[in-house]
Amino acid sequence: MALPGDANMLMSYVNMGLRDKYEDLYDMAVSEGFDAKEIQDKLEAAGFRYDDGIKKFVTA
Repeated sequence: MALPGDANMLMSYVNMGLRDKYEDLYDMAVSEGFDAKEIQDKLEAAGFRYDDGIKKFVTA
């Protein structure tokens, strides 16, 4: 499955995966075959940041 192109949909998709299935962003990236840094950069450009403590993206 292709990742959503819209930043808000992407953030929602990633956070749902982190909540339901994966340990953290890097585990999800390896399992689903995407570049964690690329996703993090795209979401940061849209005003989100990855919070390592709670393992999800939040509003910056």
